[in-house]
Amino acid sequence: MWSKTPVATAKSKTIEMGLGYSYVSQPGNQSKRLGLQGADATFTIGFSRLGLTADLGYARTSNVLGTGRHSAVLSYLAGPVFHHTVRRSFDSYVHVLVGGAKVSGPILTNGGTILLGGWTTGYAWAVGGGVEYWATDSMAIRTGADYLRTSFYDSSLVVRGQSNLRTTAAVVYYFGKPSRGQRRLAPH
Repeated sequence: MWSKTPVATAKSKTIEMGLGYSYVSQPGNQSKRLGLQGADATFTIGFSRLGLTADLGYARTSNVLGTGRHSAVLSYLAGPVFHHTVRRSFDSYVHVLVGGAKVSGPILTNGGTILLGGWTTGYAWAVGGGVEYWATDSMAIRTGADYLRTSFYDSSLVVRGQSNLRTTAAVVYYFGKPSRGQRRLAPH
């Protein structure tokens, strides 16, 4: 007689690190937006389709308001990530991240004066998602877009919430070289 031992639910633990390019569309002065460019790094520990991500991003632009000064956003965020569509060479994800950000740059006041060096550090959050294309068993190309909420001075010198759009493109390396079929399990 054969023993019917229960089979454990298959789980796929992944550790991944991504490094890439980031573009942040930030509100500027006089209803104009600034285009900041920089780097983004992520570290994720995942179990099957759910994981925990840490995200560090830095983007800047130069010569804001013709001052020769730059504007920059440094964000440090963490939170859950969920991979809802998983295929052999393609998957998609959504995430909600919370943490902080340092925002700096020149400020145009209501009186027309330009202050050259304002900065704030405070609570920040992001919500968004993206797609991954697997180039090899251990490397993927990831693109994503987020609504990024930070704070900075308005023209009356009051710190207010700031709505940013952040896009990223990164190369992601999966440690331990999981095979495509094992990296995340999707219902068939």
